[in-house]
Amino acid sequence: MDLPKVVSAEEWEAANQRILAKEKEMTRQSDALAAERRRQPIMRVEKTYELKGPNGAATLLDLFEGRRQLFVYNFMFGPNQEVGCDGCSMVVDQLTHLAHLHARNTSFALASRGPIEKLERYRKRMGWDVPWYSWGGGTYGVDLGLSPAEPKPGEYQDGEMFGLNAFFRDGDAIYRTYFTSRRGVEAIGPVWSYLDRSLLGRQETWEDSPEGWPQTEPYKWWRRHDEYKKES
Repeated sequence: MDLPKVVSAEEWEAANQRILAKEKEMTRQSDALAAERRRQPIMRVEKTYELKGPNGAATLLDLFEGRRQLFVYNFMFGPNQEVGCDGCSMVVDQLTHLAHLHARNTSFALASRGPIEKLERYRKRMGWDVPWYSWGGGTYGVDLGLSPAEPKPGEYQDGEMFGLNAFFRDGDAIYRTYFTSRRGVEAIGPVWSYLDRSLLGRQETWEDSPEGWPQTEPYKWWRRHDEYKKES
C-alpha cells in the first residue's frame, strides 16, 4: 500500500486543522438535529407489554426502574438460537456504564424474543450486567416493527432485527419518542468512531480508500469478543 504524502510538522498541523474545522461544522449540524429530535411528535404506547427478566415478570413500565426516560435496544436473539447476534453483541460491548445515564434520569435495557434462560446464559458468557428481558410469547417486537409475526428459523437469528427505541414516562403513561436502526445505531458504538479516525478506517470494501489499502467485506470481521482469540 502507498502511504499518504509525508510532510513537515507545520504542513501536517495545517492539514489537520482543516479536518477539525469540518468536524466542528458537523458538530453544529448534529446539535441542531438533536434540538429537532427533542421537538418531534411523540406517540403514546397503549399496550401493557409483558416481558420476563431474571427476577420474573415485568412490564415495559417496570423497565424504567422509576426513572423518566428509557432506552430499549432490540437485541437479535431468536428463540431457536443458542447465541445472540454478533453485531448486537458488539453494540452492547460498547455501552457506557449505566450510572452515567441514570444520573440523567434515564434507564437502559435490552429486549429479545429468545427465552430468558438463553439470554441469561449468554449474558453471563459475555460478562454483561445490562438489564435484559425476553418478550417472547408477546408482541412487543412485532408491534414495533423489529420482528416477524412468527420466528423464521431459516433466517439469521430467526428473522429478528435490531434497533434502538427511546421512551418517556409521564406517571404511568409511556410514550415512544425516538427510534433508529441500521447505521443509525453506530452513534452509540465508539469502535466505529475510533476506526473512522484511524489511517486505515474500518477497512471495509464500501469505504473510499486509496488503491491497495487493506479492505474486507462489511461485517465479516465482526466476532463476539471472546471469539477473536480463537482465530489468532
